[in-house]
Amino acid sequence: MTSTAAPASATTGAARSNPAGSRQRARTILTVTVNGREREDLIADGMLLLDYLRSVAGLTGTKQGCDGGECGACTVLVDDRPRLACSTLAVQVQGRRIETVEGLTEGGRMSPLQQAFHERLGAQCGFCTPGMITTAEALLRRNPDPSVAEIKTALGGNLCRCTGYVKIIESVQVAAAARKEGA
Repeated sequence: MTSTAAPASATTGAARSNPAGSRQRARTILTVTVNGREREDLIADGMLLLDYLRSVAGLTGTKQGCDGGECGACTVLVDDRPRLACSTLAVQVQGRRIETVEGLTEGGRMSPLQQAFHERLGAQCGFCTPGMITTAEALLRRNPDPSVAEIKTALGGNLCRCTGYVKIIESVQVAAAARKEGA
């Protein structure tokens, strides 16, 4: 990690000469691959991955829900594993591969999983859908033919206020079947 933070003595001096008395914040050059594209951005060390994706990378599919890691709306894939972007510092994903719901499209079209959510009404208001889809994608990558119990377990950290989860589970099952046929 490359940090551009000034040494403590320099920061203290800067604070004294700064009329507002504010201190310089530590910054890092974040190098990551987001949705298949390498990026290098100067960020504050305390920036959340959620804020980095939405504000710096301009990827607004990842949603800010509960702000406490309870709802799963902010779930993204980091090296193919689901991760809550609201409780992950961006500097923690230095050098890793991040995928958001936008990155799951195929040639500008919805992936089979996204299509299944659309066709089977797995999305109601759509707020939880990006987190549901990225979590389900991780499941299907490691287990292409999950049981209903495995789908429920995988999606256990993702909350939906609109549905009874039946259509969400059906969507994952339809996508699994479509992948099986296409294999």
